[in-house]
Amino acid sequence: MLHILIGEDDFSLRQALEEINKSIGDPTALMTNTTVLEGKTVTPEQLRAACETVPFLAEKRLVIVEGLLERFEPKGKTVKKKSSRQNELEEAYKPIADGIKQLPPFTELVLMGSKINDHNPLFAEIKSQAKVKSFPMLKPNQLGQWIERRLAAQQKGSSISPKAEALMVRLVGNDLWTMANEIDKLLLFSGGRQIEEADVKAVVSNAQEASIFNMVDAILELRVGAAQELLQQLFRQGMAPAQILVMLSRQARIIFQVKEMRKQGRSRSEIQSKLGLNSDFVLRKAWEQADKYSPARIRDVYHKLLETDIAIKTGKMEGELALDVLIAELGQRGAVSN
Repeated sequence: MLHILIGEDDFSLRQALEEINKSIGDPTALMTNTTVLEGKTVTPEQLRAACETVPFLAEKRLVIVEGLLERFEPKGKTVKKKSSRQNELEEAYKPIADGIKQLPPFTELVLMGSKINDHNPLFAEIKSQAKVKSFPMLKPNQLGQWIERRLAAQQKGSSISPKAEALMVRLVGNDLWTMANEIDKLLLFSGGRQIEEADVKAVVSNAQEASIFNMVDAILELRVGAAQELLQQLFRQGMAPAQILVMLSRQARIIFQVKEMRKQGRSRSEIQSKLGLNSDFVLRKAWEQADKYSPARIRDVYHKLLETDIAIKTGKMEGELALDVLIAELGQRGAVSN
């Protein structure tokens, strides 16, 4: 049997692979009858040999190949006249496709890939003979349902309030690896009762970052009272002035860099990679804030944050007082410049 698992939602894709593993038979026997191949380099002969090897003391064997379909993805726009490279790729996929079509009945072959184009020649050749499952990234309106299903699967009878669920979606986004981890933490923290918004704020890793983003917004928008209230909330949560200052400076710097890179025509994925941002949430918030504020305003805030950092480190000002003064001064400077 041929299985094709494709999509950008790596969490769901891996879960689907686990389901295939469970359906095959005894896990102990499967351990000695599983072969994992690198799709970028595997030859037709290597793939055929792995698939045709008779399972040892078991009814089935499992062959997993990652990256094989991507190897034959069309590059650039499709043109009528094929390049020599395109011709070479087409010739290369045919022996592989022929081998896949002749799978012995005892082999479960799983091809795993990311987003695959319908014009991919290998995919087009073999998809009719496969169980194809696609896993695109979930949209915000689908994430709430996913959270509820995950809660029910992890702990029967568990529940989450609508506000807590909405906050989870906003903080974590469609990174399901992180979402699953945060749900597990919330279940332990809540001890069987309904998960509330306050639980999410207390437990979810991005909650403090979200407060920082809101504080940056308030500062840039001259909402001094709101910024000071957010600052006091962070103090009550146990964050040190130096830590808050570092996070504020980092966010201001990221917003400025995102704005500059977008002006250069860089793609979203390229910006995320260049800035080393593992969190989709951080990039999403920086992207939104880059749209809202001028480079001059962001630069002014960033330089003032650096001045405050120096004042604290050199002992000129005490940390909490320095941050209070910083927010007041930024409000005045913004009002004057506007």
